[in-house]
Amino acid sequence: MASVTYHKYDVVIVGAGGAGMRAALESGQRTRTAVLTKLYPTRSHTGAAQGGMCAALANVEEDNWEWHTFDTVKGGDYLVDQDAAEVMAKEAIDAVLDLEKMGLPFNRTYEGKIDQRRFGGHTRNHGEAAVRRSCFAADRTGHMILQTLYQQCIKHNVEFYNEFYVLDLLYVDGRVSGAVAYDLATGNIHVFQAKAVILATGGFGKVFRTTSNAHTLTGDGMGIVWRKGLPLEDMEFFQFHPTGLAGLGVLLSEAARGEGGILRNSENERFMERYAPTIKDLAPRDMVARAMANEVREGRGAGPDKAYVYLDLTHLPKEQIDAKLPDITEFARTYLGVEPYTEMIPVFPTAHYAMGGVPTNIKGEALADNYTVIPGLYAAGEVACVSVHGANRLGTNSLLDINVFGRRAGIYAAEYALTAEFDELPENPESVVVDMVESMRNSTGTERVAAIRSALQATMDINAQVFRSEASLKQALSDIEALKDRYQHVSVQDKGQRFNTDLLEAIELGFLLELAEVLVVGALARNESRGGHMREDYPDRDDVNFMRHTMAYRNEDGSVRLDYKPVVETRYKPMERKY
Repeated sequence: MASVTYHKYDVVIVGAGGAGMRAALESGQRTRTAVLTKLYPTRSHTGAAQGGMCAALANVEEDNWEWHTFDTVKGGDYLVDQDAAEVMAKEAIDAVLDLEKMGLPFNRTYEGKIDQRRFGGHTRNHGEAAVRRSCFAADRTGHMILQTLYQQCIKHNVEFYNEFYVLDLLYVDGRVSGAVAYDLATGNIHVFQAKAVILATGGFGKVFRTTSNAHTLTGDGMGIVWRKGLPLEDMEFFQFHPTGLAGLGVLLSEAARGEGGILRNSENERFMERYAPTIKDLAPRDMVARAMANEVREGRGAGPDKAYVYLDLTHLPKEQIDAKLPDITEFARTYLGVEPYTEMIPVFPTAHYAMGGVPTNIKGEALADNYTVIPGLYAAGEVACVSVHGANRLGTNSLLDINVFGRRAGIYAAEYALTAEFDELPENPESVVVDMVESMRNSTGTERVAAIRSALQATMDINAQVFRSEASLKQALSDIEALKDRYQHVSVQDKGQRFNTDLLEAIELGFLLELAEVLVVGALARNESRGGHMREDYPDRDDVNFMRHTMAYRNEDGSVRLDYKPVVETRYKPMERKY
């Protein structure tokens, strides 16, 4: 049996990506703060974000935060809570300037200002034409943000617990008293007593096979909350990024199209002119992904199996490609053997981002239902649903989201901790994690983690990806139920204590199965098409019946119960979504 160690902090942050470290910067300067992370901080998935972070700086051309708010609402197909969008767009400018002051090496104009480029769905004057709003550091903006924030956290003596897997939230009678983590290096259990807990654990893209998400994005934070009987919001809305490397899912940033890249089908046609005549290849991601998939379905796909389309950069100057897109062009060379200077790159949509997650308000406070705040529990970043992305996130709004709402969560959690008392820990607080770990380690079942995970990802790719229908979703749900039964008989080959990744992948698979079920149940109940959720049997948006957020709850028997919450409207009424 592993030993148990106890710790006591005012604020515990779970996750060391952009949202977690931005929260830690604020909390750590106000209270005693610990950051628990399953990865070394600079390996967090924020580092994979390429294209930029948007803000209406107007450094290159006219822009303002109200246009940014409108684009966010319209891009999210009007499921965006507009109070949250206003906060994000207003605070975007200071968020970028804060990073600049911390030392982030943004690309610069000749005048020395932060350079900006176009990105999908961002327009001037409420949709008139594309606008240069994305602030960027070549095509490795997320990597630079991660490095910059980590340096600042070290400067301010934030305490990190690296390779600590948080597997349980101490939540009893509506109050939070801490979290329980498994130390990968030793196999020991650590109980962290805290006045406030901030979840910043990222998304759950590994429910899909073709995904831009890293192997570690298994929805742990969402899964832990779900098992406590707390709700998840809008989980059916998952974004499929248009330009993943065909067959692999490795991401090629939207920045390529922002710099002038063009999508072409097998007939060399710039087909986005038919789907979005005004902004063409820079339409919102859900529209571009559907257009690409439709080109393939109608026989205009390229390659031996006609299974993808092309991203064409061959008309761009080599100097521009090297200066603005060095990483993604190297990906094309490394993974597909394609030379972007002279050859078009095979691309197809890849599962990229969860718009849904733990429901929060604009302070980052987690909610127990539509409006009831859970004292001491906060969430920020992809694990959270504020809801600033609605049914479809605009490119570059994710890096903005983690900085704006990560900062807010850190400030409000620290303020709460300064006035709150420590709640008593429940009896044997480590018991849930110990039972979870030991039962998995000692299982004699014959099912293998990799086989079940592969089957889950296959059915999600086939039945719940860009296009969905009642029949496909029912098939996915049936498959998930069968896989959950098989999961009861799973076992691990590694029975050891130290660095047992086999064991942890088995536990992560449990979260993935439950979150996939929530996604599919929500998608089945939403009989409309909106943003990233495209129902072929209900192709139109239905504002009468579905202008509302889906709230999913876990019943005692593990089944999913759905409720709904109204969308917050301030100034923008739903309108037809033309680009």
